[in-house]
Amino acid sequence: MPASTMKTLQVRDLGLIDYGEALSLQRRLREERLEDKRADTLLLLEHPPTITLGRRSTQEEMVTPPEQLRAQGFEVHEIERGGKITYHGPGQLVGYPIVSLRDMGLGVPKFVGLLEQSMIDFLGDLGLQTGRRQGLPGVWANGRKIAAIGVHLRRWVSIHGFAINLYPELSHFEAIMPCGIPDAEVTSVKAELGSYPSMDEAKTLVTEHLRRLLGYGTVHRETTVGGRAEG
Repeated sequence: MPASTMKTLQVRDLGLIDYGEALSLQRRLREERLEDKRADTLLLLEHPPTITLGRRSTQEEMVTPPEQLRAQGFEVHEIERGGKITYHGPGQLVGYPIVSLRDMGLGVPKFVGLLEQSMIDFLGDLGLQTGRRQGLPGVWANGRKIAAIGVHLRRWVSIHGFAINLYPELSHFEAIMPCGIPDAEVTSVKAELGSYPSMDEAKTLVTEHLRRLLGYGTVHRETTVGGRAEG
């Protein structure tokens, strides 16, 4: 178990929040974590329809041109995380762990593997068997991608994270080439099972799996009121 055992994981539920606002918050919280002014923190949220391009993304992965997407109400962001192009939108549970890998004694591959395992375990709770694909970060169900992952580290503190497709509008993924793979298909819990948990239930289950796998002793949940976090 990682060295963070008996530490507390702060969990902050942001609801539906614009991507740019959440990114600014992540960067600010990482600075606080680097200065030991904040404990490890997990942000849980949804985004409005948003396309993000990671460091390894190429323009060929944009099936629909950015200007057309913006005209349709999508946000488009080029960001510092690893990985390829991805989509975020309502019905997708997004988690951003802002944690110190050094304090947990973890390298990047192990950390990414534990994030993937938390999603595999959560989806297993729902009765959905999922797994990994060699060389492709994320989680797959019946050959289709159901969860994405991509992180960025500075001085061993992470931002960005994971996204699980509970019940998003799957047609929105047609605007991109998921994972940069021409024949990649995307799915959701709703598409695979015909039903899905509430967002609140999903947040609770995912948090517990992350707490266990990353070795935290307790979880402290914060609510957001007028942009401020309250215990």
